[in-house]
Amino acid sequence: MARGPLYELEYRPQFSGHETFPLKYGWLKKAVDAVSESPESEPNRKLFLSDDAIGHFGVGKNMVASIRYWSESVGMVTPADATGRIEVTPLGKLIFGPQGLDPFMEIAATSWLAHWRLCGRPNRTTWYWVFGYLPDTDFERDGITRALVALARDRKWPRISDATIKRDVDCFIRTYASRAVSVGAVHEDSLESPLVELGLIRAIGRKDGFRMVRGAKPTLGMGVFLYALLNFWERYAGSTSSRSNSLSFEAIAYEPGSPGRVFLLDEADLSDRLADLEAFTGGALMWSETAGFKQVLRRRVIDETGALEFVAHDYSDVAGSMRVAS
Repeated sequence: MARGPLYELEYRPQFSGHETFPLKYGWLKKAVDAVSESPESEPNRKLFLSDDAIGHFGVGKNMVASIRYWSESVGMVTPADATGRIEVTPLGKLIFGPQGLDPFMEIAATSWLAHWRLCGRPNRTTWYWVFGYLPDTDFERDGITRALVALARDRKWPRISDATIKRDVDCFIRTYASRAVSVGAVHEDSLESPLVELGLIRAIGRKDGFRMVRGAKPTLGMGVFLYALLNFWERYAGSTSSRSNSLSFEAIAYEPGSPGRVFLLDEADLSDRLADLEAFTGGALMWSETAGFKQVLRRRVIDETGALEFVAHDYSDVAGSMRVAS
């Protein structure tokens, strides 16, 4: 499948930045708090670079760099601008701000959002490639590494070593698949990434063998699904000559970076979700199967603010049940 962003001439791959640490609980909140508490309108890039950062975040220098990497990668804070200023994004404020919906990352919607931001956009090459291009559901760690090394050579991407790709693949695996730890282990590396709980990738019998788990995703709410669909629609319409007010089922299900691929949805679950769009969006989007051609039609534009309001729906019922339980 030689198409999509990875095959564009201007594409710039990224196989590093996480310092080999997978995303961990508490890191995104720490990053949002640190940026929020910095003086306004002043350069704050050194929040993650100065010697004081080690004491502020309570972790080592490499982990501080990893916290910054993950908080930028999942869209909670912005990269530093030309003035050296980092800002909390609207998404970061919604989830981890003072009135945040999920400050402790306890709700599945937050992990689904993080997963989408990592794998639905081409910025993080390994993540995007595995969920967007991998032809089989079963794979081995070394097989992924070899495929990405071959891709890097085919695309003539400069200054990327085999060792760098191997470390990136190792980090990817640790982000999604639980690993066995000895009884009583307390080292921070033994803590699982929150994305493991999504159950998207699991180890199988053979050594270093894994399986991508395709099928219905009951913990994936309509708000996050819609947010992902709108993100994908904007990028896909910008890269094709298709009309921006319609999006085919085939693109939603099978294109690299599509909701169907990134969330590992089967056709039945995907169709059910698309059929519910009209009611969920108040008619802004609708599902059509005219003359056997399946597509989503856009009647009204939903901007970023509107998309985040729909995301909040995925937290309201959960928050209510938590309050009742307490």
